[in-house]
This record gives sequence, C-alpha cells and structure tokens, in this order.
Amino acid sequence: MRKNYDMRYRLERSSSLSTRSWQKPVGPRSQKMRSNVAIDMGWGRLIFGQTFKTIESLANAVRAEEEDCRDIAFYIRDPHVMLSMAPTELFLDPSHAYRIWSHDYRHSGVHWKAFNIRRLSSGEDAAAVNDLYASRGMVRCDADFMLDRHATKLRTYFVAEAQSDGRIIGTVTGVDHVEAFNDPENGASLWCLAVDPQANAPGVGEALVRHLLEHYFTRGRSYVDLSVMHDNEGAIRLYEKLGFQRVPIFCIKRKNPINEPLYTVPVSEEMLNPYARIIIDEAHRRGIDVEILDAPYGYFKLKSGGRAVVCRESLSELTSAIAMSRCDDKRVTHRVLAKAGLKVPVQYINELPPSKPEKQWVVKPARGEQGAGISVDVRTRAELERAVSLAQEECQDYIVEEFIEGRDLRIIVIDYTMVAAAVRKPPLITGDGRHTIEALIEKYSRRRAAATGGESHVPMDDETLRCLKMEGYGRADILPEGRTIQVRKTANLHTGGTIHDVTARLHPALSSAAVDAAAALDIPVTGLDFIVPDVTGPRYHIIEANERPGLANHEPQPTARKFIDLLFPQTITQRQPRNLQ
Repeated sequence: MRKNYDMRYRLERSSSLSTRSWQKPVGPRSQKMRSNVAIDMGWGRLIFGQTFKTIESLANAVRAEEEDCRDIAFYIRDPHVMLSMAPTELFLDPSHAYRIWSHDYRHSGVHWKAFNIRRLSSGEDAAAVNDLYASRGMVRCDADFMLDRHATKLRTYFVAEAQSDGRIIGTVTGVDHVEAFNDPENGASLWCLAVDPQANAPGVGEALVRHLLEHYFTRGRSYVDLSVMHDNEGAIRLYEKLGFQRVPIFCIKRKNPINEPLYTVPVSEEMLNPYARIIIDEAHRRGIDVEILDAPYGYFKLKSGGRAVVCRESLSELTSAIAMSRCDDKRVTHRVLAKAGLKVPVQYINELPPSKPEKQWVVKPARGEQGAGISVDVRTRAELERAVSLAQEECQDYIVEEFIEGRDLRIIVIDYTMVAAAVRKPPLITGDGRHTIEALIEKYSRRRAAATGGESHVPMDDETLRCLKMEGYGRADILPEGRTIQVRKTANLHTGGTIHDVTARLHPALSSAAVDAAAALDIPVTGLDFIVPDVTGPRYHIIEANERPGLANHEPQPTARKFIDLLFPQTITQRQPRNLQ
C-alpha cells in the first residue's frame, strides 16, 4: 500500500509541475518573469514561448528569423493556433521533448579514463566545436560568441577532450532558464549535444549529458529539458537510460533552406546513401531540380536552366569513360601516374614477389572498391597466399604492392583544384575490462554506422581476426581497461575507418601532386589515396585514384558545394554563412 501511495504521489507531483512549466504563468508566478524572451545562441535564437503574452507576438517573433539562422521556438502552448497564423512560413518540428527532474537523477559513479570533461575555454576549442557541428549537419557558431564571458551564466559550453591527443571529441550546451527569463519553475535545458563520429572512446555522449545535469542540479535547478528528433533512436536510448521522460512540449520553426528536410518529404530520397544525399541537399539549396533515377544505387538527374546532368553520387557525365576506366583498374592507374612522374609504390601483377626478409606487402584485387579484398601489412609467404585468395574473391587479377609505412591520406580534387584533404585512420577499440573484443567491435560498428548512415562497420572476417592475432588477442578475449588496439590494418571508411580533416595543414607539394594526378588521369572529380610520413611534409606515394569519391565526411570542407559549382556554375553565389569568417 505504501509503495502504491508513493508512486501515485510522485506521478501527481510530476504531472502538476510539468503541466505548469510550459504554460504561460498567471497570477503571482508571472510577476517577475521577463516577457518576450528570445536569446541568441549563435546559430539562431532560442525563443521561449511561455514568455510571450499573445500567440500573435510569438508567431511574429519566429517569422522575424534572420538569414542563415535556425531559430527554435520552444514551450508552445497552442501550436495548432500558431501554425494557422502562418502555415506557409512555419512548421511543427518533428521532435520529442524530454525532461529529467533533479530528484529523479542518479549519479553513475563512473570515471571516464579516455577523456575528460571541461568548459570550452579557447578559440581552438571553439573551432573544434564548429567542426563537430559541421560533421553532424548543425549550424556553426562564431567563436567569439561562444567565448563571450558575459554570457557564461546564461549559456554553458562543455567539451570532451581526449586524453591521448587533446582532441575535442564532443560538446554540449546548456541554457539556464533563470538567467534567461527568471523562470519561476527554476529550470534549464540542454542543447547541441554533438559527439565526434570518429571518436573510438565509448560513453562520450553520456558523460557530457551527466556533466551538464550535475552542473545545473548543483546550482539548484529543478529540472533539465531537451528536444530530440523523433527518429534519433541512439540519442533517445541514451536519454531514457539516464532517466529522462517524454513530456508534451512542442517546438515550432520557420521554413528555411536549413530546415527543409524536416518539413518536406522527398520521393525516394530516403533510400539514398550519404554520398548521394549530400549532393542532392546542396542542389536543393541552389534551387536545382532533382530527379531520383535509382535510389538504391545512387543515380539521380540534376536540372537547371535547360541543363541536365546525370550522376551516380560524385560520378557524373563530365567524367569520360576513358578516365573512369583508368581509375577502375589499379594497374592502369599505377602506369598512368608513374608515366606522369608521380611517385607510386612497386607493384607485382598476378605474381608473388621474391622472398625478402622482413619485407611487408599489400595485396589487393586489381579492380574493386570500398576496401573489399585488401590485406595490408602481409609478412609471410603463407599470409601472402591467403591474401591472394581473399583478393581473388573480388577479382581474378590481383596486385602485390610494397607496403609503404605512413599515414593514409585522401585528397579530393574537383575541377582540377584541391578541395579537401583528410587522414584516414584504421578502426581502434579501447577496452573497458568488462566486454569481449567482439562485443567492443559490435559497439564500435554501431557508432560508426549511426555516424555514416549505415556506410561504415568493422566486418568480423578473416582479415579482422588476422589483425587481432597480430595484436595478441582473439575475438572472445576481454580487453583490459584503457588498452587500445587496431582491429583492421586498412583505413577504408566502409570497413570501420575514420576520417579527419587536415586540409589547412596540407603541404603544397601534396596538393600539387594530387592536382597533377587528376590532370594525368584527365578526370574532373577524383579522390586520390596517398601514403605520407607527414601531411605537413612533401614526401608521398600515390596508391589509388577513385572515380566516385565519397564527398560526405569531409566537413567542414565544401565538397558538395564545389561539385555543384562544377556542374552548374551559373548557380554560384557569393553569400557567406552568418557569423563565420
């Protein structure tokens, strides 16, 4: 009986408080609350609906959104009425609202050893946060705005910093409602949770959310709210695990190019992979018509001003059949680049190299993509023979190539100009002392798949098992806490690799070599795979050329914009994003 009474009391208390929190206060509760509050978040305004006296003034506030911003009107009491006032300009955001009360929160006691959480404190931190925003499709924010110390009580920025290299791998923003509008319900809210999709450390998102919650509950706040897209299953699982509960809070936004995917339903586009979708999204922003020809295989037609171009992801009709065939066959690529005076590794075609002590090799199919059939750092004759068999599953002709020690560098060249450069790293997992290596790989693959639209995961195949054996482990072993191992030798995105932008640090000789390679192959859009000892130095070997490079995952570089510039130069505009240099 006592248990039932306690549960009924708790639900009644939660219900009464929750109902009041997003309704416009009346009587004594509203006397000190500020009116018509819209706070600048750098990427747009956060508009608190309960502070507006009339629904008309609230609707007008949302309609006054500035260009290149993403305003959010939260705590809308009568969304149906507000939408009826401007149905062509406003839309109901397809997000869920969640709330956690301070009395429901339970501290985990977990100490995260792979990273630490701290306040954002420098221009470098702000730049890293903007890169995270770009990687998650979020609007970036001016660095000086984030560093404005006059607003630190109103807006709080936390970052997760990797212990290994000091890299920022996650961020979260909090807003104190008491500071914003003297909230009589004593609340706060969570915004802009972003975790680096390349991070191999588990628990970053959970640690950031917990840190923000404990920050506000320590300050005496009664609850923290958040808004999450209805289909973001991973984030919803995290929030519910921490004790957040769904609440009937509504959010309204203004129709604009940034929000377009939220209020339109493109036919067949939901089946497109990220490499096609990034191009189509840019085309939509330019006002270019899009016709989906074959969504599962990434074929579409772009039309503007009497011009039409058929594409398969980044491969378009501008790439000739000759250029495509030169890239498709790695033997031909090697010969063309070598003839042009570019540095390439030694190759053996359809034969095993002479036995040499301590020599390392790469075995790969002569034709193929997405890292299939490739074995890296092969050392013994027996391993060479097994690697050849694996390669021949993809293509009967195979290549044995000298293994070049260094970093795996992808350079994107569009219209014979270097557009983006990124280091690709093989998949790494970090042990927690509790889970098997196979379980850790499965968790890693889920994170990579979520970050890449299902394009990246680590296959549990013979090559992965070989790499684990080289590390001294098997799939069923428990990896010690804090121990990091490499589970594949290749850095290909499709087999779990990660990609990290290095465009600003790229040595001019590497950029020049990539452009010269594109010219030699006579291909307007290509991704060149280099092995380099250092991206800031001139030394290199070119391994492959890709006729259909993935333009996604190169944020913040404008790969899709440059691709559309090439196809439809008449649509180029000089308008720059708000608050960005």
